[in-house]
Amino acid sequence: MPRVQIPGLIDPVPVPRAPSARADGKTAIVGLSRPALRAALEGAGLDAKAAKLRASQIWHWVYNRGAAEIDAMANISKDARAVIAEHFVVGRPEVTQAQVSSDGTRKWLLRFDDGNEAECVFIPDADRGTLCVSSQIGCTLNCRFCLTGTMALVRNLTPAEIVGQVMLARDALGEWPTNGEGRLLTNIVMMGMGEPLYNFDSVRDALAIVMDGDGLGLSKRRITLSTSGVVPMMARAGAEIGVNLAVSLHAVTKEIRDEIVPINKRYGIEELLSACAAYPGANNARRITFEYVMLKDKNDSDAEAHELVRLIRKYKLPAKVNLIPFNPWPGSDYETSTPERVAAFSDIVYRGGISAPVRRPRGRDIMAACGQLKSASEKVSRAELDRRAAAKEAGWVEAA
Repeated sequence: MPRVQIPGLIDPVPVPRAPSARADGKTAIVGLSRPALRAALEGAGLDAKAAKLRASQIWHWVYNRGAAEIDAMANISKDARAVIAEHFVVGRPEVTQAQVSSDGTRKWLLRFDDGNEAECVFIPDADRGTLCVSSQIGCTLNCRFCLTGTMALVRNLTPAEIVGQVMLARDALGEWPTNGEGRLLTNIVMMGMGEPLYNFDSVRDALAIVMDGDGLGLSKRRITLSTSGVVPMMARAGAEIGVNLAVSLHAVTKEIRDEIVPINKRYGIEELLSACAAYPGANNARRITFEYVMLKDKNDSDAEAHELVRLIRKYKLPAKVNLIPFNPWPGSDYETSTPERVAAFSDIVYRGGISAPVRRPRGRDIMAACGQLKSASEKVSRAELDRRAAAKEAGWVEAA
């Protein structure tokens, strides 16, 4: 199978190319930029003037009205709709499983045109509704506390497949048509399956549609991209995407972070924090979020809380720390820190002048909480999980 290089200085795990064209030969509209949509319409035989008009109409129907079928686009003539439908489909991932947690969290297992699957999660709160979006099927990385990290990396998601997650969430929440008022889905976090910065181009292009004022219309201040520390891509993310940055830190010493976030063997803590300090647009109004999963007797001591404060102060980072109680999954080697230990850790960071809220676990009963996402259809043995972990580890060690 042809391979494509992951952006950045290293490529420890090759990623198969994006899925081939649809079996019916049609082009999915969702995920195309407006210039690409106009060009595709011209390629289907429309002249430049007609393509520009139809692209504007289609864009409105898809992203403002939520049209899932070309026949629903009522202000386009029947003959024109027939020509468009001959070459295009709107495009949505298939929902193969939908679950609702006792706390209202929703999780969807999605199947794409090539049969591969990923998950996305909607988390409702009193003042916001957050959609956790996946960027890869499986994951390049091997963070040891994360269930997704046990999966083999299958491939990157395309812009259509990333935007499609937002579209189907709006479908499920009944948010079409929308003008931005009274939305349930108000925020997006690129914190689902995969490492977004190892699928940079697709994530950038998808979020451009999400942020387009005539598209889905979400402000960049309501979008957060999370990375485990792909340092070479962080400056580009700030310059070309410009959304809020979250960093999966999870440890303050090389020994522990090497174990639980193995990318640290290539891009260490000091290098990572330097990149955070240089992140475009970071300021006190747009703080960098450090994610810190609390693992019993591993990274939750008072000394480590004090070291976290020291590091943030050293690099003069406008930051807050999200403390995340570990969400267990079958076969994990870790335990959740006690509530008392989490509270003590949070208090030390707060007294250091840094906000350190404790994230309330959401969706645990349907395996939708942080670190629990994994294709439900994939069932593999413990030996296979160990083999995958060893292969990923070997890739990072060789690259380093």
